[in-house]
Amino acid sequence: MLTRGAPTLEPARQRQLLAQALPREQAFPSNLNQRGLPLPKRGALRVLQLNLGRLCNMQCSHCHVDAGPHQGHTQMADAVVEQCMAAMGRLRPAVVDLTGGAPELHPRFRELVLAARAHGCQVIDRCNLTVLLLPAMDNLATFLAEQQVEIVASLPQAERASTNAQRGDGTWEASIQALRRLNALGYGTGDPTRRLTLMSNPCGTRLQQLTPCHEQAWKRSLQAEVGVAFDRLIGLNNMPIARFLQQLERDGQVACYLDLLHSAFNPGALEGLMCRDTLSVAADGGLYDCDFNQMLELPIAPTIETITLEQLHNRAIRWGNHCYGCTAGQGSSCNGATT
Repeated sequence: MLTRGAPTLEPARQRQLLAQALPREQAFPSNLNQRGLPLPKRGALRVLQLNLGRLCNMQCSHCHVDAGPHQGHTQMADAVVEQCMAAMGRLRPAVVDLTGGAPELHPRFRELVLAARAHGCQVIDRCNLTVLLLPAMDNLATFLAEQQVEIVASLPQAERASTNAQRGDGTWEASIQALRRLNALGYGTGDPTRRLTLMSNPCGTRLQQLTPCHEQAWKRSLQAEVGVAFDRLIGLNNMPIARFLQQLERDGQVACYLDLLHSAFNPGALEGLMCRDTLSVAADGGLYDCDFNQMLELPIAPTIETITLEQLHNRAIRWGNHCYGCTAGQGSSCNGATT
């Protein structure tokens, strides 16, 4: 299930490529200024997103965090785990969003789930599905169901070939096996306490364009062909960072893809940007406006140990040309389309 490749570009090189891909007048902040649009600022905190590290049992070609089996050294330290649990009480987020890598591989994943639930938070597990089949994770799905954790599961397309192309040979079959296990526990059946969301992303440089008709088509197809059900379908544009940016550079397509995103800029997508109500926490306790800024090393201060709600509200957001990935077409966020 591994898609192997060269080491990902360093964050500084990624920022350089993104800055050079468009003329200065087309840069993201300049574009908003020319349209008479103010740069959005942070609002009230709703989601505390914890990146528990980049360790993953998979190594997908489109992964924006460069996750893989080689990333065990990136796991969140115990001291930061403790700080995150304390922050749940201090910041009072409605949602605690656990991501990675495969967040379930962190040894204190379940402890974080229990802490969030004790604070009355909804919990989201960003799951690659195949991790549920690992022998060490044998009862993980049952635990998630018992704790009423929403599962947001990666499944690029509703068919075998394109899914395996992005995520590695054998991924489709393993993903379907995991989905059947979740269905047997009540996920994907309309139960709001056991919500199963599938997240799709397009192949290559196409933009994500999902409609309610697409969701119904996915539901019919997956039920008829492999006998699995889910509750909701959301989509994410391929972000021009990490492995995907490296692929674009190799193919000489960085400027073309950024021009596509720029041309598809949708002002209506600004209102629903996840950076406006989400705080992204890195494994070292550093804070970021979003998971993408985290990977590009565009931090905000201070750290999760000391941050307060007052310091977050109405705070300026760090922008870059990669932000076109979240504002193109229907918009794109961890919750799917923003328009």
